Amino acid sequence: MPQNEFGQPVGEPLPGWQARPPVIPVTLTGRHVRLEPLTAAHAGILYAPMVLESDPRIWTYYPYSPTMTRAEFDACIAVQLRNPAGAAHAIMAPDGAGLGFASYLRIDPPNGSVEVGGIVYSSALQRTTAATEAMILMARHVFHDLGYRRYEWKCDSCNEPSKAAATRLGFTYEGRHRNAMVYKGRNRDTDWFSITGAEWPALSAAYDAWLAPGNFDAAGAQRRSLGDLTRS
Repeated sequence: MPQNEFGQPVGEPLPGWQARPPVIPVTLTGRHVRLEPLTAAHAGILYAPMVLESDPRIWTYYPYSPTMTRAEFDACIAVQLRNPAGAAHAIMAPDGAGLGFASYLRIDPPNGSVEVGGIVYSSALQRTTAATEAMILMARHVFHDLGYRRYEWKCDSCNEPSKAAATRLGFTYEGRHRNAMVYKGRNRDTDWFSITGAEWPALSAAYDAWLAPGNFDAAGAQRRSLGDLTRS
């Protein structure tokens, strides 16, 4: 471990480090899904698939009702757009159908750190190749395109599907912030996960291997799971 002039241990030097570009909403296109900057106009595209046609359980761990009216959903979209340290994206099928939304949060260019969060998938998107590709596209953008060094994932500690998704994507569990929030009249302990820049090359290769057409059979079933690839 490096030491300073007083013999105290200090962090590893980062020669040449410079603040990274800000993360702003951009269009990210994959084979199965497209992310585009979220706008108020997306409310009309997303309301039916995310509220009227989805299992109400997709909203359990968010401060919104699963029976939102269209006006309430418009307000939900407006909240995503107002976050001064966020960059909200609509998740779209290649044919233009609305599938969900997700955001970059806690954007910190001087330290090269950003969180992915506010992720709500419609029932039509959940447990699909497109769902995973959406997260891969967002991770690739911050590491490969913008050169960030830390990517965070946070969720309610009771949200087992979110924790499983983070692990499957190769995030490392960092701990639990107790009594972190109050929403819907209840406590939230928040679990933290991260990927670092040093881990990115191996994870990027795992993502590419998983997304490769040869990893899926004629029925679209994966031959090797993403979890197996990221663990190895």
